[in-house]
Amino acid sequence: MSIRTRFAPSPTGYLHVGGARTALFSWLYARKHGGRFILRIEDTDLERSSQESVNAILEGMTWLGLEYDEGPFYQTQRFDRYKEVIQQLLDQGDAYYCYCSREELDALREQQMANKEKPRYNGKCRHGVSNPSGEPVVRFKNPESGEVVIDDLVKGRIVVANKELDDLIIARSDGTPTYNLTVVVDDMDMGVTHVIRGDDHVNNTPRQINILQALGAPLPIYAHVPMILGPDGARLSKRHGAVSVMQYRNDGYLPEALLNYLVRLGWSHGDQELFSIEQMIELFELEKVNVSASTFNTDKLIWLNHQYIMNSDPAHVARHLAWHMGERGIDPATGPALSEVVKAQRERCKTLVDMANDSVYFYRDFAEYDDKAVKKNFKAGVDDVLQHLRDQFGALADWEADALHQVVLDSAERLQLNLGKVAQPLRVAVCGGSVSPAIDVTLKLLGREKTLNRLDRAIEFIKKL
Repeated sequence: MSIRTRFAPSPTGYLHVGGARTALFSWLYARKHGGRFILRIEDTDLERSSQESVNAILEGMTWLGLEYDEGPFYQTQRFDRYKEVIQQLLDQGDAYYCYCSREELDALREQQMANKEKPRYNGKCRHGVSNPSGEPVVRFKNPESGEVVIDDLVKGRIVVANKELDDLIIARSDGTPTYNLTVVVDDMDMGVTHVIRGDDHVNNTPRQINILQALGAPLPIYAHVPMILGPDGARLSKRHGAVSVMQYRNDGYLPEALLNYLVRLGWSHGDQELFSIEQMIELFELEKVNVSASTFNTDKLIWLNHQYIMNSDPAHVARHLAWHMGERGIDPATGPALSEVVKAQRERCKTLVDMANDSVYFYRDFAEYDDKAVKKNFKAGVDDVLQHLRDQFGALADWEADALHQVVLDSAERLQLNLGKVAQPLRVAVCGGSVSPAIDVTLKLLGREKTLNRLDRAIEFIKKL
């Protein structure tokens, strides 16, 4: 059997982390077994769906690197097919027209709740209506006896008695199909073998299985993954902070770090924390996904992101850093190679936002010096120290880190000053503040022209203090 999985988001908002984890699990399962991964956009909710949301989903999938083999397919382009299947179910006696009004159904529900009964449709129209009136809906004629058995790859065996299920609506009064009908037809037509989705769909599964059986279709294998909780134990939502995948991009995370975090959010392989994409594909097993919900821990994600920044190919990190520099109005081509900046900054920066903010001075002159750094380092006579350094740097034939480092050492010795009394004023002069990578690396990245110009500026600034 060729494995076929799918990710089927509704375009009513951005791609959130819960959806991204479901997509990741589906993608990993397909990749592990040499199968196909399908992207389906479930856009039948015409009032809430938007092209903007579709674009956000596609952008999120692309940024994460979850490439799909087929699709994207859009349910709104398949209405004729759904209408065909609804008619098939009507013709074979597995569906019927229901003429019950909204008022009748509301009254029925109120009475059932007053009697402490489970609210459900009572099947009034199941065997036909003598005097039909109004615009009917179409209901699926659910079996009245027997049970549905689901051997869920995550939750284990689930058994649901058919008498607990009512006759659900599969077409609204305007003829548009409902979710439980469209998803069944799509999974059937697309040959989906494994349905991996959130456990909020568990209640839908027995209903969908009964429709599939009525259509004579093979049943997929189901795996319902638990939800993600916020630190307060409530379901992860906007109030917990960044829940959109692209917000994590904006906040300076590498996509691999987020994928690594999401795959470990409910699944584990011993005590291993860091997984390459290849290792995820090789080791991931749906049967080892936890049954219980997982709690999102931002501190752990930040730690993972730092590991990826430090250990990934600098050129790869630089490609993602370039976006953040562009957001700050900086053209990376106007300064040092971003991969070299990554090498210089990766030990101290946990996110690409940190790295971008801390690297602006390599590309753009700063407007002013840090006040605390000025008070501590720009004392009387420091202009002479900086002038000496400026003269020595200006005479260098090669602008290399070793030579720059030697100038700083020699200057401290010649001026009979502690090394910090030379290096720190120099750092403030060329960076605007007291924090940067090693001074020789910083100067190398800045280049000769920026270094000398900023030393001239600092000397003039100190003279006016």
